[in-house]
Amino acid sequence: MNASTLVFCAFTFFYLATGTLFSQDKELTQTGLEQVVAGDFREFRGKKIGLITNQTGVDRKGRHVADLFKQAANVNLVALFGPEHGIRGSAEAGASVGHQVDSATGLPVYSLYGATRKPTREMLQGIDALVFDIQDVGARFYTYISTMALALEAAAETNIEMYVLDRPNPLGDRVAGPVLDPKHRSFVGIHPIALQHGMTTGELARMFLGERWIYSDDTTKSVNRSWSKLHVIPVTGWRRQVLAASDINWIPPSPNIPTLATTLVYPGVCLLEATNVSEGRGTHEPFLMFGAPWIDSDALAKHLQAEAEGIALTPISFTPVDLPGMAMNPKYEGEKCHGLKLRVTDSAKFAPVKFGVALLVALQQLYPNEFKMRPEGMARLSGVAWVYDMITANESSAAVWKRIEQDAKKFRKQRQPYLLYK
Repeated sequence: MNASTLVFCAFTFFYLATGTLFSQDKELTQTGLEQVVAGDFREFRGKKIGLITNQTGVDRKGRHVADLFKQAANVNLVALFGPEHGIRGSAEAGASVGHQVDSATGLPVYSLYGATRKPTREMLQGIDALVFDIQDVGARFYTYISTMALALEAAAETNIEMYVLDRPNPLGDRVAGPVLDPKHRSFVGIHPIALQHGMTTGELARMFLGERWIYSDDTTKSVNRSWSKLHVIPVTGWRRQVLAASDINWIPPSPNIPTLATTLVYPGVCLLEATNVSEGRGTHEPFLMFGAPWIDSDALAKHLQAEAEGIALTPISFTPVDLPGMAMNPKYEGEKCHGLKLRVTDSAKFAPVKFGVALLVALQQLYPNEFKMRPEGMARLSGVAWVYDMITANESSAAVWKRIEQDAKKFRKQRQPYLLYK
């Protein structure tokens, strides 16, 4: 094999591996953080900054936002705030995180996932602006957007500025799932948006403020309701498409979402958290596999085949175990589970929430005695009580989806004024 053939083979392999051919016509995706760096931090000069971030707040070169702000001339980074999983993303889902000191910068880190979930006046004393830079995954029940919503409330209450350094929504523009019924408001559903909202964090912040939702809670009655100090630093070079690994420096946003592939299925499979079926925690591929000891893998695959557009279903058996840093005491720990492994074959066609609903309906139909859903848990995750009610009443997946689409249609129209990208 000659040298030119070797070069051609190497290039072909690289193209197949990344799915990308670089060309002068392709605009590079630049996150809000990268826009700030390119502009030499001009928005933040002379200001004392409180930064809400985690391990995902990096630029294409892998530099962390806290380090970049700390090193910037005439910018005074004075405090860090960490969401669920902590400032470095190592805490397990649901684990309380305490206040600490960041070893890299020496700055105090205030936890926003524990006893305190909203920055207090004491934490914000002397701060001129809050900055939010965290990669979201596009699902309402992922708690980072709840942290952002409460930070918006805190900024309004203290009359300081808030900046959102925007990042792409990895799921693109698709809207799906019920809109949250305020009766089921919680930290996994803080405002009435669709389960799969199809918006970036910057767009969501604009909507939370524009719809005046940040003033809806009794604790915010004293807020200056004319507050308008929200600034979104936008992404460039992104067109609301499903995110490719080559678009940005992708960092796992939490221990149980280790890959972009996981993100694609998460909004649907996560509904299993409100059931007695393992969502794959306790394995190295959570949400990409699921099961229970009483499931017949082949029968379930056959039942779901008609609902499996854009995704391959493979019967599988697995045994959940303790995985420090990922999952402790997972469902069916040490028991052999049977279920399915998922592989998205066409992200443009695959609809994760629609698949999740079809999965719940299939489990109810095939295993009416074994399959259990917690009504309050399903209401928190789906955002409404009627998903549980319809499924337990043996309604078809088509009927459930039809009602879900009615919600989604209204939300698509409601969100329109707040969108920043084509």
